[in-house]
Amino acid sequence: MDHPRRGDALCAAAEHDLRMIVIVAGVSGSGKTTVGAMLAGHLHWAFADGDDFHPAANIEKMRSGVPLTDADRWPWLRAIAAWMDERIAQDEPAVIPCSALKRSYRDILLTGRPGARLVFLAVDREVLAGRLAARHAHFFPAQLLNSQLDALEPPAPDEHMVTVVEHAADRPADTVANIVALLCPRDGPGAGTPGTSGGARPGAAVGEPHPRPAGSQRSYRP
Repeated sequence: MDHPRRGDALCAAAEHDLRMIVIVAGVSGSGKTTVGAMLAGHLHWAFADGDDFHPAANIEKMRSGVPLTDADRWPWLRAIAAWMDERIAQDEPAVIPCSALKRSYRDILLTGRPGARLVFLAVDREVLAGRLAARHAHFFPAQLLNSQLDALEPPAPDEHMVTVVEHAADRPADTVANIVALLCPRDGPGAGTPGTSGGARPGAAVGEPHPRPAGSQRSYRP
């Protein structure tokens, strides 16, 4: 049975009639929420912010400057996985940002979901620190950056994920163009197979992220 495609890219998962779920991963300050929302808008896919799935206790813990433990993160990751399963069951492609710091976390999100793809945003510590220092009204304080970097297990080659290296001068639109080119190799020139990318594909048409609706709704369709 053929399904209508949403978005302007025919990705590998869609070619096998599987709805793709793209997880945009990285430590706090990597830009995963901005990039994820912009990617969803570009593809006209559903979007949810992974931070919204944290229980209130996790938010308060981080707001107080206390790093989360594995025990804190397991329910959060399972909630994100459940949202992914809902999208898959509805035959709906989607994007969700999630730090996914450790391999065990990534395994929870990816195992048994062949249409899921993870994009890891790699950013220098100095760039991360500068972004966090300039960020206001967010529950994650800059002093927790070191704890995230200490916990981080960068994706290993056998995890078959896409790594996009971000530089200080890169715009979110550049990063989105890279992701589209790497995940959707038919979407224009400069495309390739999943791997590592550090520069934008010229000429990519990428718009601004759609605003999140007011209230506590966790997901929306751009």
